[in-house]
Amino acid sequence: MVRPTRLDYCQYLLSTPINYTLTHFAEHSESFSHDQINRYLAGDRLTPRMLWEDFKNDVVLDPDGYLIIDDTVIDKRSAKKIALAQRQYSGNAGGIINGIAIVTCVYVNAKLDRYWLMDYRIYDKDGDGKSKLDHLRDILSVLVYSRAVVFSTVFMDAWYASKSLLLYIENLDKTYYVALKCNRLVDDSDAQKPYQRIDSLRWTEAEEKSGKRVKLHRFPRNHKVKVFRVASSQRTDYVATNDLSQSDVSVVRQVCDVRWKIERFHRESKQLTGLESCQCRLPRIVRNYIASAFWVSGHLMRKAHQTAQPFIKSNADCFLNISVNN
Repeated sequence: MVRPTRLDYCQYLLSTPINYTLTHFAEHSESFSHDQINRYLAGDRLTPRMLWEDFKNDVVLDPDGYLIIDDTVIDKRSAKKIALAQRQYSGNAGGIINGIAIVTCVYVNAKLDRYWLMDYRIYDKDGDGKSKLDHLRDILSVLVYSRAVVFSTVFMDAWYASKSLLLYIENLDKTYYVALKCNRLVDDSDAQKPYQRIDSLRWTEAEEKSGKRVKLHRFPRNHKVKVFRVASSQRTDYVATNDLSQSDVSVVRQVCDVRWKIERFHRESKQLTGLESCQCRLPRIVRNYIASAFWVSGHLMRKAHQTAQPFIKSNADCFLNISVNN
């Protein structure tokens, strides 16, 4: 009896236009029933490490490379009984929703203007007791110590700007650029005045251009970071870096633009691989579904780089020459 494989399932995610359910797969397959596909997904065990093993040779490392770390929430507002889903904040929804959070790490080679998914973790604090900060630290540790990935700079959103994490990145001898929430307490007076909210600081004309040295609340006594006020027509961001030699807000603005690569990756994965469309309920199936979607995303990205074409769902046969171990 023929049984579905990872290749079969990933090929289905690649080729189906809208509907990603197991029922739809079975209805359009001459070889597999719904129960066979369900048993495959429940019995396989796809992990982030396996994705790395498949795609690591695609990554063009650069000593000046960037790591961008953020999370995306898979919207499950209409599915109350799907495993790993819980109430949490979603930036896309602009509020608290029921969803599955995934902490992702994308590597960017700015010289080539290319990026790759390096690692990810599914947020499941009830299951493993880990916070998103714990997952981020695990990712950094694996990339630096186990995989020897070379890079210079880490980009993170304000959610990850904790004292312990920023100091950990410094101990790795890496540079970080991280957004700070507007109510973050800082001191720019060398302890001559009380801490104040960062959005209440006064900026001289020179500081608007070259940044301001501040001490973050609860950080070691002589620990300083450089903060830049990056204003646009829509909002004002406060970006902190441990690169105290940085003195040009225009350069900071250009560097921070790289961070949008991960937003692009999240959008493309949801639109092209059905990342948000899983209707299965069991934890292992949900995990395998997410891994399969990322696997498809990686192959689409590989195809785009090979053909110098946009990252689009254009060729349903781009998996046919790919060997996926089962």
